[in-house]
Amino acid sequence: MKWEWWLFGVPLALFWLRSVIDAAFGMRTLTDVSRPEWDHQPANPKRVSIIVPARDEQEHLERALAALLELDYPNYEVIAVDDRSSDETGAIMERLVASHANGGRLRVIHVTSLPNGWLGKPHAMWTAAQQSTGDWLLFTDADIHFRKDVLRRAANYAEKNSVDHLVMFPTHTDWSFSKKVMLAGFNILFMFGHRPWKTADPNSRDHIGVGAFNMIRREVYEKVGTFQTLRMEIIEDMRLGKLVKDAGYKQHNVLGPDLLLLDWGDHALDIVRNLTKNSFSLMHFSVLRTVSAFLLLLGLNLLPFIGTIWAPSLAKVPYALALFSVFCMYVGMSWYSPISPLFVFLHPVATLLLGYTMLRSMFHALRNDGIVWRGTRYPLEQLKSGLVKG
Repeated sequence: MKWEWWLFGVPLALFWLRSVIDAAFGMRTLTDVSRPEWDHQPANPKRVSIIVPARDEQEHLERALAALLELDYPNYEVIAVDDRSSDETGAIMERLVASHANGGRLRVIHVTSLPNGWLGKPHAMWTAAQQSTGDWLLFTDADIHFRKDVLRRAANYAEKNSVDHLVMFPTHTDWSFSKKVMLAGFNILFMFGHRPWKTADPNSRDHIGVGAFNMIRREVYEKVGTFQTLRMEIIEDMRLGKLVKDAGYKQHNVLGPDLLLLDWGDHALDIVRNLTKNSFSLMHFSVLRTVSAFLLLLGLNLLPFIGTIWAPSLAKVPYALALFSVFCMYVGMSWYSPISPLFVFLHPVATLLLGYTMLRSMFHALRNDGIVWRGTRYPLEQLKSGLVKG
């Protein structure tokens, strides 16, 4: 039986060692635009249209829009889209136009009906982009709080590096214990899947997109087909990144601690609910892909713990190496977040939560024969037909 432990342990150790080395060197290549060298006014500030789709977002919207209206970038507009809201979302937008000192920068679009063959969010962003005037389009979410210098710093970076599509990662707030557990596992899974440090490499297939900050040159947005190409995409932010990368345009992502603040739920189960909409879509609505990914997730993330404890004598070694690599991942996360390296001992819990999310997403979609999101049902067959493949 000893050889079977080695059969699984050696590839597992090699996988984790390679992953942690790749991440350790790769993350160092990402630029932190919160650093002083990016803190200056651009010589020739291009016009930026900031587009904020919102459906029933009254809880966070006023603070988010008010922050956008106070940016210190000299040449921008904000277009907020009230996408069939049933709460005070639309009224908040109109009130800010009338009462805020910079309300003249804000334009409001009210969408009252959704055309057939569209998801609400892509349609809202497409509608706003049609009416925008910017050289750049910046798509963001209604629960993101922008620091006043974030756009200026991002624009400086984009122009200096001739970037076509720029993504910035938000900083999470309100870190509860269970949220740390969940986000630790999610962050490692995200790094495996998308390798942010490789997106700038034109020879790599890795691509990126983040709903909090997707900034794209208008001509590139139009050349990749606009959101019409993504009209039935659940994870439209990532798929926009894929379109840009596949078309050969220059895509970068940057770090910006505390430049963008995101309150993504109060605890782990809030994040599970948020990801339930996306996970099955990420698997292209395939049961086989989802089950395979679920088993792979469990194997890669639980076996280092299982083998370190139960493998006989020297057969523990590769599992211990894999577990040490996982620990190194947590050390790296502790440099960018309040997640302690000791949370590695709860990594199996994070893994089970992520696995549960995958299966929950699949079963919800199959049971409803589609995705139900914010009061609208989107049929599964229609969602499959609108996927961007790959």
